[in-house]
Order: sequence, then C-alpha cells, then structure tokens
Amino acid sequence: MSPRSAAVNEELRRRSRERLLDATVTLVGERGYEATTLGDIADLAGSARGLISYYFPGKRELLQSAVHRLMHLTLEAALEREPRTDDGRERLARAIDAILGLAQERPVLMRTHMASILQAESFVQCAEQQRLAELLRDTVRRYGAEDVDVEYPLLRALLMGAVVAVLLPGAPMPASTLRAELFQRYGLDWESGFPPGEKPLGSPRSTLAPASGTKPLTGATGEPAIVPQPTKNRRPNQPNRSNQPNQTDQSK
Repeated sequence: MSPRSAAVNEELRRRSRERLLDATVTLVGERGYEATTLGDIADLAGSARGLISYYFPGKRELLQSAVHRLMHLTLEAALEREPRTDDGRERLARAIDAILGLAQERPVLMRTHMASILQAESFVQCAEQQRLAELLRDTVRRYGAEDVDVEYPLLRALLMGAVVAVLLPGAPMPASTLRAELFQRYGLDWESGFPPGEKPLGSPRSTLAPASGTKPLTGATGEPAIVPQPTKNRRPNQPNRSNQPNQTDQSK
C-alpha cells in the first residue's frame, strides 16, 4: 500500500479537528463548560483523547475556537442565503440578525463563550476567529464605512454588548429591542435581514441614533456623533443673568 500524500494527510487532519470543534459546540451547549470533559469531547468526535492537545493548548482554547467557527459558519450562511445580494445595508442587517440569533438559539453555549473571552488573557486569536473577523470586516466595508479599522471593532463591540444583554441572567433584554436599536443606529430598515416580527412599539430612540439617514454615526475620524442637548429651565429669549451685578451690591 502506497503512503498517503501530504494533501490527503492534511485533509484528514482538517476533518479530525473539525469533528472536535463540532463535538465541543454540541456538548458545551447541552451540559455547560464545567460538566463537559475533554474525554467526552474526544469520545463524541471519535478521536483519541491525546489528539486534542495536538490541536489545542487546552479546553478553553478549544471552546473559543469551536464557538468562533460556529459564528463564522452561521454568519457566512446568513450572508449567502437566497436571494443572494451584494447590497451592503442588507448584508449588515443579516449579520446583526445572525449574531443575535445565535444568542437566542444557543444561550448556554454563547453565555459560556462570553464569560470565557472576558477573562484576563483568555482571548484566543485562532484561525476560526480570524475568519470571523474578516467576514465582519468585509461586511462593514460593503456597508460603506469610511474607515474599516474604526468601524469594524465598533460593530464587534456593539454585537458583543447586544449578546451580553440578551443573555444577562435575571435581567435579559428582548432581542427585538436590541435589534431595533442597532438597526436605527446604522440606518437599516426593519424589514431588512431576517425580521423576527413586528417592530417593537414605543422603543426608545437612542441619543446616538439619527432620526433618519443611512450613514454610520461616526465621522471620518470614527468619533461618535455629538447630539446637542437643550439648556434646561431657560425660557426663550431669557437673558443670562449670571454676569449681571447683584442688586444688593449696587445699593452699597
């Protein structure tokens, strides 16, 4: 029997690694992080326990790579869903819906992931994370951002904040309300993407969101838009008396 080629070996390693990632997503999503062992993951993937350490430094790195891969595949499927489009606004709407959808559909997994990456020195810049980042950067680019290096991390931060808000134990926010806020911020129509139903009534308008328009709310330098605030307790044409002499002083 002739030895396998390098290309065949590489394909086998890729499939083995992906089985481990899929098993991690399944088990952590069902049991949680602490109740899932590396042995459980290896058994479900049909791999040897020692193979995990060949691909990943530890359990936490395995989890982050697995969730980043899931997010990348979910986002990619949403962006390529029929009818396919190159319209940047529609693609951004789909991206927002895809990430919010994961928070709703896989709460245990996504809550575990957010807790993991928020720990000191725990964020893993793996191949899966880089593919996800590039897809989000491309979405921001197609949307028409003036400075992708500014707008991409801002979008990432807003999406992470929305996911945390959806999953916050004891005080979750409705995903539809967060969607309305994000869509308003980026000037997207509610009917774009994958609308979950009717737009929430009485949703408060953010002071950072425009009443209308389609451009991002950051300027060329990436600074947030400044919304003028009215001066309180001042009647129209009322003179400012702060600099006038005090009547008591005049009588002296």
